[in-house]
Amino acid sequence: MEVKAKARFVRMSPRKIRLVVDVVRGKSVGEARTQLRFLKKAATEPVLKLLNSAVANATHNFGLTETDLVVKEIMADGGPTLSRWRARAMGRAAPIRKHTTHISIVLEDKAKTPEPEKKGEIKKEDKEPGAKKVAAQESKSTDTK
Repeated sequence: MEVKAKARFVRMSPRKIRLVVDVVRGKSVGEARTQLRFLKKAATEPVLKLLNSAVANATHNFGLTETDLVVKEIMADGGPTLSRWRARAMGRAAPIRKHTTHISIVLEDKAKTPEPEKKGEIKKEDKEPGAKKVAAQESKSTDTK
């Protein structure tokens, strides 16, 4: 089962957050938390907060255990940029761009539950029509003995 969480409009550039996000991707939740606690980057704070939020969603809403969760996907996409102006010499102005980021995370349960079958898919058993008959005959012969 997949559990999703998003943090939008984080006031930090996506480039800085991606450095932290790349460390966490593919790790278990416990290992990811440990990495984030000891990494000396300011971007660890919003990423750790989002990870904790996703874990809380998984345990409260879906009844999953924290130890079975793995970070399947985590992305840091650019949000809107705030434009500000800084005064420069001779009455000029220079732009200041304050970047924002949308961070999204997808946690997955290690102990995967079997997914429901899609319509139109053919099972392996259905592809070979003789296989079912042989299996049925073998079960009948073992029952009579």
